[in-house]
Amino acid sequence: MKKSWQAGKYIISDFLSASLVWLLFNLLRYDEVAVYGGFRTLQDYLLYIYIWGGQFLLPFFWIFLYYISGYYNKPFGKSRLVELFSTFLTVLIGVVLVFFIFVLNDLPRSFHIYYELFFSLFGLQFLLTYIPRLIITQNGIRKIKRREWALNVLIIGAGEKAVYIATELYKLGYNVIGFIPEDKNIPIKVTQQQILGSLADLSDLIEKESVDELVVVLDSSDSQKLLDILYSLYHYKRPIKVLADKSNVLSRVKIKTIYGIPLIDVTDNNFSQVEKNVKFFMDKVLSVLVLILLSPLYLYIAWRVKRDSFGPVFYRQERIGYMGQPFVMYKFRTMYVDSENNGPLLSVENDQRVTPFGRFMRKYRLDELPQFWNVLKGDMSIVGPRPERKYFIDQIVKKAPFYYLLHNVRPGITSWGMVKYGYAGSVDEMIERLKYDILYYENMSLVLDITILIYTIKTVITGKGI
Repeated sequence: MKKSWQAGKYIISDFLSASLVWLLFNLLRYDEVAVYGGFRTLQDYLLYIYIWGGQFLLPFFWIFLYYISGYYNKPFGKSRLVELFSTFLTVLIGVVLVFFIFVLNDLPRSFHIYYELFFSLFGLQFLLTYIPRLIITQNGIRKIKRREWALNVLIIGAGEKAVYIATELYKLGYNVIGFIPEDKNIPIKVTQQQILGSLADLSDLIEKESVDELVVVLDSSDSQKLLDILYSLYHYKRPIKVLADKSNVLSRVKIKTIYGIPLIDVTDNNFSQVEKNVKFFMDKVLSVLVLILLSPLYLYIAWRVKRDSFGPVFYRQERIGYMGQPFVMYKFRTMYVDSENNGPLLSVENDQRVTPFGRFMRKYRLDELPQFWNVLKGDMSIVGPRPERKYFIDQIVKKAPFYYLLHNVRPGITSWGMVKYGYAGSVDEMIERLKYDILYYENMSLVLDITILIYTIKTVITGKGI
């Protein structure tokens, strides 16, 4: 609630600032330009459809631009220096767009007026946006320091390391509400009153204590125990931070310290806030376009599936996705009905369970097309590690515990593993393909996503989907 309210204040402030800037800028334009364009009074100019239309639409344009920039993603813990440069850069980009779309049509009495208008618009937009933002940020920082807005942190672990981290977090304004021991065999270094229960009580504790973040600080060096605990925490949909330790399995992950405290945010990934928002927005736009433009192809495939063999058009299967949450993934059915009566099986080359048309669809990856609906719903992304069934995940993590990291991003219709390795017919092959997906995770960027899409299109066109 606090996060939503703080983000809401920034949005309202930016909206009102943008509206005021456009009004003030048009007062300036009237004196410099409009009086030479046939407008007799200021009222006539401000009521001109081109002007009042901008008065209504431009604030929404600015809010969209600020959203894309990632400014609203994390309303707490903002760096004032980062906020200054972020506002400056976003305003500069926005002013250039507004100037070329709305202002260059003006016919000033001399060319230098364009310079005056540009820098006037930039100055107004920057100052009237940044100053209210700074006030809101400063007020938030004061409230955090006074612990009025302290984030409630629950620490998993109760040994010496947990006590140290709790002390450091408290100094930064966090509210450490208590500890949960990792194991009965690890010496407890906190008082009995500070222990809130066991891992089995976590579900009730998170709601009861209004937990904002989970911090895992284990004294044990057992990597499997750490991964088991992390996997059990994903579905609570809270940020999870882990103490960076060379002895644990996450030591190769990039460390993002919190004011010097070596904590790994294992629910975050390497995408910048801008890239996250652009990717999310483009996923939705492209999914809508594909579902609409390829609807005749969808109908044709549905007809061919029904004609080819008995059974439903779509194949529904539970997969594990973002934050370890299960979801139903959709595909065009490529196998005969009841092909997995004896349990989950991976498809292999020349699989007799695959229908004739199913083999064609697999070759050109047409069976994956219904997953654009999963993308539109938010279960998946267009590009990302392929989601797997829990049955196979349980086998994969025994040999490749890093697999759990892939749950920090939404699974994709296509992936680096799929275009570089292809289909996997065994758990060992899935682990080999996993190396490409981990490589993607460690180097995530929009450029890499575009590269994967290009490779995917090539795979579809050439029919190398098998």
